[in-house]
Amino acid sequence: MVAAMRFTIRVKPRSKRPFVGGSWGQDTLIVSVAAPAVDGKANAAVVAALSEALNVTLRQVHIVAGHRVRIKLIEVLDPPADLAARISELLVAAR
Repeated sequence: MVAAMRFTIRVKPRSKRPFVGGSWGQDTLIVSVAAPAVDGKANAAVVAALSEALNVTLRQVHIVAGHRVRIKLIEVLDPPADLAARISELLVAAR
């Protein structure tokens, strides 16, 4: 069985530049992407931004739910041991 970690994000499409950080509500991570929410472009950009911010491969990051809405459930397969700490750091990060 493959280990996985899930968490929620809120996407801000068409931002000036990509950024992962800050919280929306209590524990929802904000992910800003430059791509528009058209034809899955924002979803692909979200996966790429999270992969880079969390220091995991693109293949490890999956959108489990919320493909057509701003709030999404993300799953990271085979997460590194420090992933929870990294997400916590990003939740308090501000631009």
